[in-house]
Amino acid sequence: MSSTAERRQQIEAKRAKLAELRKARADRQKTDSDRKISEPGSGSFTPRNNDVDDLLSSILRESRGPGANNGNFDSGELTPSSSMPGTPSMGTTLLPSSLSGRASRNSDFASSIGISLAPTSNSGTDHIMNREMVPRFLPDLVDVEQELFELPTKKERVIYNKEVQTMEIEIQTPNEEPETLQRGVSEVDLEALQAARDRELEEESVQLDKEIEEEIREIPPEELASILAAPELLEFVDSTTKMFYRAIHDYDPTRDYRIGTETGSDESEGRVKRVCEFFDERYTKNRSITDVDWSPQYPELSVASYNKNAAALNEPDGIVAVWNLHLLERPEFVFHSQSDVLSVTFSPFHSNLVFGGTYSGQILLWDNRSKHLPVLKTPLSASGHTHPVYSMQMVGTQNAHNLITSSTDGTVCSWLVDMLAQPQETQELIHAGHNKTGEVAITAMDFPDNETTAFWVGTEEGNVYQANRYDRAGAKAGLNQYDVYKAHAGPVMGLHFHPTSGSVDFSDLFLTSSVDWTVKLWRAKSLAKPSTTPHAISPLYSFDESDDPVYDVKWHPTHPAIFGAVDGSGKFDLWNLNMDTEVPVVQTAVGTGRALNKLQWDKKDGRRAALGGSDGKLYIYDIGDMAIPRESEWTDLQKTVSGMVGGAQTNGLVDGDVRSIAGR
Repeated sequence: MSSTAERRQQIEAKRAKLAELRKARADRQKTDSDRKISEPGSGSFTPRNNDVDDLLSSILRESRGPGANNGNFDSGELTPSSSMPGTPSMGTTLLPSSLSGRASRNSDFASSIGISLAPTSNSGTDHIMNREMVPRFLPDLVDVEQELFELPTKKERVIYNKEVQTMEIEIQTPNEEPETLQRGVSEVDLEALQAARDRELEEESVQLDKEIEEEIREIPPEELASILAAPELLEFVDSTTKMFYRAIHDYDPTRDYRIGTETGSDESEGRVKRVCEFFDERYTKNRSITDVDWSPQYPELSVASYNKNAAALNEPDGIVAVWNLHLLERPEFVFHSQSDVLSVTFSPFHSNLVFGGTYSGQILLWDNRSKHLPVLKTPLSASGHTHPVYSMQMVGTQNAHNLITSSTDGTVCSWLVDMLAQPQETQELIHAGHNKTGEVAITAMDFPDNETTAFWVGTEEGNVYQANRYDRAGAKAGLNQYDVYKAHAGPVMGLHFHPTSGSVDFSDLFLTSSVDWTVKLWRAKSLAKPSTTPHAISPLYSFDESDDPVYDVKWHPTHPAIFGAVDGSGKFDLWNLNMDTEVPVVQTAVGTGRALNKLQWDKKDGRRAALGGSDGKLYIYDIGDMAIPRESEWTDLQKTVSGMVGGAQTNGLVDGDVRSIAGR
C-alpha cells in the first residue's frame, strides 16, 4: 500500500511539472506577440514624400559651386550642349573631383533608399543651360598620397586608496534580458529561438506523459483480488458507507456506537404507522427472525436473531443483526454463530455487548468493538445447556447482575457476564407428575420487575409454573409443582409480566400467548403462601380474537392498559383494556401475511414496536400518541381488572358446580 502511495505522489509531481512547463511556454508566446505589436518592424523602410523632396533639394544646393558660374545643375550632373564645337557629348559628365565624389555618394545613398536620381530635361531652359554650363577650363586631376599616423593615447593613471577595492556591478535578474541582446537579435532569430524552446517543451511533455502512462499500469487480476480482500480496505469501506447512509437520512454520520453511551431521540406522531422495515439480501435472505430486542442506551438501535439459511451452505448457520433507524440499507453490525440463534438480548449495563442463545445450547457473547465472531461462548458440555435456548434475561443491578437462560430440557443456568466457561448456578426443573419424563420443557421465561429470585416459565405442555433460584421462606429452590397455571391447550410461546410504573402496582399481572390461538391474563399467586397440594390456577381473562397461533405478547412499557400481540397470519393486534376487552383497538396486517414471530417495545417511551417476521424482515411500527397515558389510566385499569376477577370467580364457581355434577 505504501509503494502505491509513493507512485501516486510521483505521478502527481510530474503532472504538476508538466503543467508549469506548458504555462511557461504560453506566457512566453504571449510576451513575444505583445512585443511584436508594440515595437515597429525592422523590415523595409518607406520614406515619406517630404523627406524625398528635402533630400533632393539639399543635393542640388551642394552641387552648385563657384566654378559653375551660377549655372543650373540638375541632380548634380553637368550637361553641356552638344551643338557647341569642342565639347563632349551629352552623355558625358564633366565634374570636378570634389563634386564628382559628392555626386557619386549622393547617388549611392539615393539608390540605397530606393530613389532614382535620373537627369531631367526642361525645354524652356535648355538653351540657357547649354550656354552657361560650358566650362572655361578643365581642372587637372592629380593623385595625392597621405600618410595616416596613430598617436598613442595617454595611459590612464589608476589611483588606489585604502577602501575596499571592488567595483559596483549591475546584476540583472533572470527574467531581464540584456538590452544589447534585445537590439542585436533579429526577428528571425527570435522566432528560431522560440521554436527551439517550444520543441524542448513538447519533447519534455511527451516524455512526462510516457512516464505517467508507465506509472499508471493495469493491475493484474490476482493483485487486484488481494487488494480488494485486504481487511483494511474492507473496514474502511464498511465505516465510510455507514457514514454515507446516515448522512442521507439526516442523522449524525460520525456517531460511533462502539464508544461510550449517549441517548438520542426520534419522535413521531399520529396513529399507528409503519416506520420502516429492515432486510438485507446478503445476510437475511431465506432466514426467519427468532427474537428481537431494543438497545437500552441507543433508542434507534434494535437487534434481531436469525435461524439457518438452508440454501446457503457456506454461510453461518445463525446470525445476529443490529439495525439502525438511520441506516435502513444495511445492518449496523452483523454477528455470526455456528448454530441457529433462537434468543437475543442487549446487555442493559454494557452498551457494546449482545448475548445470544443457540439451538445447540451454547450461550454466545458478541462485542461490537470486535469482529463478527463471538468474544466468549459456553462449552458444549453437560455443565451448561445441551438443548435449544429459547429464553434469556438479564437480572440484577449495574454492580451485581447475572444472565439467566433456560432451555427445553428444563435446565435454568445463571452466568457471569465475564465468565462463560461454566455457569455460576444450574437448576433442573423437574415435575413428578409428568408421565414419561420429569423434565419441564421451557419455551418462555420471565422475571417480575425488581425480582431476581422468583420467575415463571411457560412450557411445551401449555402449563405455566413458578420457580425459585434460591431457597426462601416457605419455598425451596426449584420448581413449584403444586401451583399450576393451567388453561392453554398448546405450547406457551410468550410470557410477560406487567411493568411497575405509575400510581398503582400491577406487577403481579402477566400475559401468556399460545399456539391455541389465545392470549390469557393471569394474576400470580403470592410467593409468601405457596400451595402444598396440587392447585390449578385459572386465568383472569382470555382474549380469543385471533384465528391463528399467537406467537408473542408484550405489555406496553409506559401505558398500563395497552399490550400488543402478533400471530401466525402476520397481524399486529394492539389492545387497550380500558377501552375494550373483546377486540383490539387497532389491528394491522403486516408485510406479506406471513407469520410474525416476535414483538418488542422500545425501552424509552414505547412509541415504537419491533416485529420480527418469518420472512426475515424486521418491521418497525409507531403507535404515536396512543403511547402517552392519561393520569386516570391506572385507576381505570384497576376497575377493569376488578371486573375481570369477579367474572373469573363466577366462572370458577360454575365450573366447580359442573365438576361436582359430573362427579355424581
